[in-house]
Amino acid sequence: MTQDYDFTELVRASRQYKSDKTAKYKDSSRDRLSKIAKKKIETTMIGALSSIEKNLGFLWGHEDQRDLTPEEQHLKNIYDQIRSEILDKGNSQIRNLESELSQYEVTWLRYHMTLPIANTDTMEDNDGETE
Repeated sequence: MTQDYDFTELVRASRQYKSDKTAKYKDSSRDRLSKIAKKKIETTMIGALSSIEKNLGFLWGHEDQRDLTPEEQHLKNIYDQIRSEILDKGNSQIRNLESELSQYEVTWLRYHMTLPIANTDTMEDNDGETE
């Protein structure tokens, strides 16, 4: 009877281990997706700001090292406010995304590659005969 109990306990422990491992994998998959999505949103925000600076930065002397005129300072203040709003809205969406993802079970399917295997036993020599 001890052997039956030991085997039953081993099976139970094995199932528990598999269950814990699956749950941990799903958590890490969700965290991975969250991290990737967050980075993509941040990249979009920074890219948008960069485009504004690149194309309109001359209006407030974006890359100049001189003192700004009153008009340029006014435009820079407007840009700084726009920049702040873009970052606040983007960060708010990141928080919304994280909240939304917490309600899902996510399983990363991982990358999958099938490598062809060549049979080297029947390789032909230069004359067309097998070795």
